[in-house]
Amino acid sequence: MTSITIYDGADTIGGSKIYVEENGKGVFLDFGMNFKKYHYFFQEFLKERSSRGLYDLIHLDLIPKLNIYREDLIPPDLDLSSYPKLNIEAVLVSHPHMDHFGNIGLLKTDIPIIASPMSFALIKGMADSSNLTLNLEVAFYSKKTQGISNKILKSLKGTYKTRNLICTESYPDTLEYFLTTNIKNAPDKTTGELKPLERGDLCDLSANPTQFEISCYEVDHSIYGSTGYILSGDTTIAYTGDFRLHGKNADKSERFIKKAKNASILIIEGTRTSREDIGESEEEVYENCLNVIQEAKGVVVADFSARNFERLELFEKIAKKSNKEIVIPAKQVYLLKALEKVDGIDRTSEILVFDEYKSSKKYWEENFLKNQLNYIDPKNIAKSPENYILCFSLYDIKHLLDIKPQNGTYIYSSSEAFEEESEFDFIRLNNWLKHFGFEVHGFEIIKKGGQQKPEFIKGFHASGHAAKSDLMRAIEIIDPDYIIPVHTENPNWFKEHFDNTLLIKNGKINNF
Repeated sequence: MTSITIYDGADTIGGSKIYVEENGKGVFLDFGMNFKKYHYFFQEFLKERSSRGLYDLIHLDLIPKLNIYREDLIPPDLDLSSYPKLNIEAVLVSHPHMDHFGNIGLLKTDIPIIASPMSFALIKGMADSSNLTLNLEVAFYSKKTQGISNKILKSLKGTYKTRNLICTESYPDTLEYFLTTNIKNAPDKTTGELKPLERGDLCDLSANPTQFEISCYEVDHSIYGSTGYILSGDTTIAYTGDFRLHGKNADKSERFIKKAKNASILIIEGTRTSREDIGESEEEVYENCLNVIQEAKGVVVADFSARNFERLELFEKIAKKSNKEIVIPAKQVYLLKALEKVDGIDRTSEILVFDEYKSSKKYWEENFLKNQLNYIDPKNIAKSPENYILCFSLYDIKHLLDIKPQNGTYIYSSSEAFEEESEFDFIRLNNWLKHFGFEVHGFEIIKKGGQQKPEFIKGFHASGHAAKSDLMRAIEIIDPDYIIPVHTENPNWFKEHFDNTLLIKNGKINNF
């Protein structure tokens, strides 16, 4: 008998946590952060207390009430012993977006993580180049211990260990070195060499620890390394993760769909089931952005997700055609270097790194990047701003104060705002752009119901998710016995179109 329990993500976009079990053993398909739930309680300057471990997250129902978490994150005044235990053989990560992997760092550290080599490289790169929060303790983690009070937890400084990592395919030695190297601490004073992390297991899926036969297929999404899974056991289950059929690598999604044909159960994302289908493609984005940039006056700011490397390649192509140079923040460059550890492709040789004014630089930036790349500071950009495309988001826009452009062109080429808090970000962004006299493409601020709201303009962004028509075609080809929608705010759409849809409530066990 097979059982499926969706612990989160049944009726929200993100936070996917899907547990599949047979014979008392199971695997999680993703274990991500539910940003919608988090935003009920927290925001930029009001965050969960990391010194209290799991305490805040359990009491606010931001993670499932299960006895599956790291013991070092459980303060003495939090008792999980009455919560159900699960015999978890592995967590399968569909892709490296936080809403799919961001709560794995809370899980017991002996649970293996399965992901594509690209996903592991990006997850490690994000942890290296950021403050190591619990949400990033996935590729490696820092053990916690009791602080000055028995209710306070603190990290043991300098003690980092890799988790047990299983790549979906074979991987090169360069990736192994990257995944097991400590970038957080300074190098050995005697040799100057980077110190290794304390190692867990690292292998490929030939050492599959689960009772399921796991087949992995790359799918097209807005981030490299995205994977669809097929689990074969008493029942065959296909899981799409996030995918699309209108991107550059749509053929990879098509291959997964063909391989998933006749799966008994299809667990499928439905991000866009609440929106009307619109014709969109990366080709359309390219043409529209090219036309704008070739007519642009002054500096160009291109705003897109830092991990949407396909979009970065699109703007690089435009830059060459427009005789401009691409400038990106150092963190984004570090992720490009992480990808290089997997496939050996140098994606940074023709990129300039923005050398922001800051009091100090982290080790990964000062030493790991500095000697390999071409940096450019605001002063030099200001000499001829019309020669550059700056890949800046809202959080980088403050650096325009150092460049002092008299005018410019801004292109928003990322996902739309879905929450009120995000809408406020666009109002702030618009204030910055008005301050510098920028011509804006991709969104505008309108008055609606007496309030200012962003309205997004078609043609400057192509979604990372499948349109409704593509979802229907994928389901018809796979032809499963049961359809289980996840990662959607409109699961009823599936029920309206397919009689074999099962609408599963979060936390309810379903047997097949």
